[in-house]
Amino acid sequence: MQTVSSVLDSISDVGRDATRGGYSRGVFTSPELSLREWFSTEATARGLSVETDRNGILWAWWDATDSRDGALVTGSHLDSVPGGGAFDGPLGVASALVAVDLLRERGVRPNRSLAVTVFPEEEGSRFGVSCLGSRLLTGTLDPDRVRALTDADGTTFADAARAAGLDPTHLGRDEQAIRRIGDFVELHVEQGRGLIDLDAAVAIGSTMLGHGRWRLSITGQGNHAGTTLMADRADPMIAAAQVVLAARKIAAEQDGARATVGRLQPVPGGTNVIASRVDLWLDVRHEEDAVTASLIERIHGQAQKICAFEGCRATLTEESRSGTVHFDGALQRTLGLALGRSFPGTPTLPTGAGHDAGILGTVAPTAMLFVRNPTGISHSPEEFVERDDADAGATALADVLEDLL
Repeated sequence: MQTVSSVLDSISDVGRDATRGGYSRGVFTSPELSLREWFSTEATARGLSVETDRNGILWAWWDATDSRDGALVTGSHLDSVPGGGAFDGPLGVASALVAVDLLRERGVRPNRSLAVTVFPEEEGSRFGVSCLGSRLLTGTLDPDRVRALTDADGTTFADAARAAGLDPTHLGRDEQAIRRIGDFVELHVEQGRGLIDLDAAVAIGSTMLGHGRWRLSITGQGNHAGTTLMADRADPMIAAAQVVLAARKIAAEQDGARATVGRLQPVPGGTNVIASRVDLWLDVRHEEDAVTASLIERIHGQAQKICAFEGCRATLTEESRSGTVHFDGALQRTLGLALGRSFPGTPTLPTGAGHDAGILGTVAPTAMLFVRNPTGISHSPEEFVERDDADAGATALADVLEDLL
């Protein structure tokens, strides 16, 4: 039987980013499409029946009855942030495949069907909306809006989906898929230091921090860098720099808040050109949804003041927003009982990261398992999981699936 690490080793060369380090596996790009093919091959080799639904979600089925309704579902994603680590997403997929191996080795005979899933565009790194696949499935995104989303090269989501073999006219809420999800359990690398500090290999997720993404477009006057005097400028880059600092200051004043500008794009982007526009993307998070709303309002207000002083204009556009999620209490207790035999005293941890399990929680009971990351770093090449911990995670997932089956 394969270990989790050996499964991951088989894709270790897919999507390596020579410039950023780590991996860049944007949805429907060549690396991510290769990983989708890899998943189908791995699942088929285990006797699972693989299909792609109308929103591009992969389902690998272990059928136990004539009906797939109310199935037990597990899985994660294969896309990455630019220059991301090897475990964010793929660990959950590889662990689910190994968990199937373990269940078969134990002689488990399911009393309901089991599906291993892969959700597309969880990170939102190509088209700007995180958990896009699960949002489409649950109907929390307008399909027309999704079809019109564009990447950095101007390719629409509709065109990218079509090139990947999907019919974009069929995107949207999928009642059949919703009926199939009886319970959803997602395993994920921990994206923080909780398990390090607790000296534990695995944990059960309790809550997922509310968060959103906003695009702030700052418009000024494009001009020549050499002929335009400093006093004559309406430079949106100067305003953008001040907004970045203002966002940090505002978030630091609110206990438990996070505000990040991880992407900033000047237009036209020439070295000897004063930009005519600068787009920056804000990621704002807090456990209280009202506080998140207040934070973005304060940041936007400060941006308008800064832009007025610099002779620029600021326009804020919400790209996505999710409230704080409390994972299903009964399912958490079931996980605790299942893990009590092999992992006594399994801790419960909140997460500040977003996950498909949080989106699916609006239509079905969902839960999460986290596996220790000894660096405490994620969304970076330094993200890591020890081989023994990866196997412990797969064992924990198999224990949970066995009880739920």
